[in-house]
Amino acid sequence: MGIRLGENQYGKAEVHLVHVNRDTAVHRIKDVNVTSQLRGEFDAVHTAGDNSNCVATDTQRNTIYALAKENGGVGAIEDFALLLARHFVDGFDWVHGARQEIHEYLWDRIETPEGPHDHSFVQRGGETRTTIVTKDGDNEWFVSGFTGLSVLKSTGSEFHGYPKTAYTTLRETTDRIMATDITARWRYRDTVLDWDKSYWSVRATALDVFATTHSLALQQTLYAMGEAVLRQHPQIAEIRLSMPNNHHFLVDLSPFGLDNPNEVFYAADRPYGKIEATVERDDAPGPGRAWDSVPGFV
Repeated sequence: MGIRLGENQYGKAEVHLVHVNRDTAVHRIKDVNVTSQLRGEFDAVHTAGDNSNCVATDTQRNTIYALAKENGGVGAIEDFALLLARHFVDGFDWVHGARQEIHEYLWDRIETPEGPHDHSFVQRGGETRTTIVTKDGDNEWFVSGFTGLSVLKSTGSEFHGYPKTAYTTLRETTDRIMATDITARWRYRDTVLDWDKSYWSVRATALDVFATTHSLALQQTLYAMGEAVLRQHPQIAEIRLSMPNNHHFLVDLSPFGLDNPNEVFYAADRPYGKIEATVERDDAPGPGRAWDSVPGFV
């Protein structure tokens, strides 16, 4: 029986970087968390402890900080991830591939009676913008998205017509709260874009469809969101969505002599439904290594 080293990668995880642009009195901040991982000729370091080809994870961390300075900031996270990937793959003969994942935490200016403050900020909820740029030789792939985008609609959602078994207790409804925390990742088929414009457009499309679709199931809403994103954004090959069903159950107030016409709900945190799907184009180019080690859902 032969034994050998299989697929592997290594690097520095969760390098938290905040860049402040002080070009004017109105400061701009970029708050990102970067995970850098490399692939290549690393058999010897694994099997023999030979570090001659091992670009230290400490070096990768320092490279992230240094390139942020040399680049004049982070800019669009897709561009910065590509800058890092090319730096490592093109800079070391034995590094054949790189995976650069960036999460961006969004901040808004604090509103004052005089208007938005020049250098004070408040963080925006739980929403996080994400990208994973993978480089393998000359091939480059972009998977971008967001996580933790919490949405709720207080009506315009139904659920009925499902199979009933001896273990079914859920009552059918034609009027319910539908709430979820959206995680979305989409694969670009273009590699040169206005990344910021594309991100905000995809986000706006998804939110518009969530709000305006009269839903008969969360699955239906998920698919409608993905379909609209692809129809309106030809630069995207596919989108993957994960949407937990954050259940809101109507509280029975009859023991207290009170009616409850869809006004008072118990918001349950678990267990919850978990709805996931991919919406894709028939003619999309193959994904290559774009989704390699992208965690979380189908």
